[in-house]
Amino acid sequence: MQRFSKITGTGSFLPPQRVTNQDLVDRLARTGIESSSEWIVERTGIEARHFVQDASVKASDLALQACIEALQAAKLRAKDVDLIIVATSTPDMVFPSTACILQQKLSEWDASKHGDESPKGFPAFDVQAVCTGFIYALSVADAMIRAGSANTVLVVGAEVFSRLLDFNDRTTCVLFGDGAGAVVLQASQEPGIVATDIHADGKNVGILCVPGHVNGGEVMGDPLLKMDGQAVFKLAVGLLEDTAKTVLEKAHMNEAEIDWLVPHQANVRIIASTAKKLKLSMDKVILTLQFHGNTSAASIPLALDWGVRQGQIKPGQNLLLEGVGGGFTWGSVLVKY
Repeated sequence: MQRFSKITGTGSFLPPQRVTNQDLVDRLARTGIESSSEWIVERTGIEARHFVQDASVKASDLALQACIEALQAAKLRAKDVDLIIVATSTPDMVFPSTACILQQKLSEWDASKHGDESPKGFPAFDVQAVCTGFIYALSVADAMIRAGSANTVLVVGAEVFSRLLDFNDRTTCVLFGDGAGAVVLQASQEPGIVATDIHADGKNVGILCVPGHVNGGEVMGDPLLKMDGQAVFKLAVGLLEDTAKTVLEKAHMNEAEIDWLVPHQANVRIIASTAKKLKLSMDKVILTLQFHGNTSAASIPLALDWGVRQGQIKPGQNLLLEGVGGGFTWGSVLVKY
């Protein structure tokens, strides 16, 4: 019998510190940089974002809360999970993976609730594809379930992007936020993940990157985010259209059958352009970047969970998830929810 994978639970978490556009405008003004909330909204569609309160809060902490919500929605315990994949560009440490750290935190949470620790030994690893990370992770999880290597997978996007921002650069520091989103993906007799499509092109590494690294205990290069906004915009619009059409072809479906577009939440103009090319009204787009900003690998699962909990996304509907990110990476997943 052919195996498929299906999303059975969603969850998300945002750190409690909400940072408005005006908060950032005031911070920029203290360094002599002029901006305005209106300029940010007009350029991006973003009104606010969430930042962790201090450096002690890690990506795994945000991921833990999102996973707890997803597990509860799926009516499962952590001990039921046999694979964890975390998409992140802001891991807790160089190694081990954030997924391994999350595995231990989930085990401790399960023990505190039920008095027995979750079994360990199942695989846990990170995926690094920046803003396309969740699409990559979901694609890998689907393939592993179809191959019989896993039955119940936690697929997580978790980011603490505030630690990468240059608050002397008004063109980038206003764009990003922190957060986490997660789904439980389980083996199923019916398709839930209908088709996937992922790509990368390393020749565009320089248009969106954090070029620093650690060497001998010192930071080498620049550890803050750099972006050529115009280049990213031009590339993103075309690539998102291409991957959307490709994944629909793989699924033998057309644009009219899409109930919801759940895009990476980077820029409202990119999202609107993609929707237009797919002949979708904005009424069929899950839009959360006005509240969350760009949370990189967390943005798609955050938007998905938002749509589910707001009652917009319903069982049986067709969802198109898609994103682009540094690398340059891009991809899409077609879901029967």
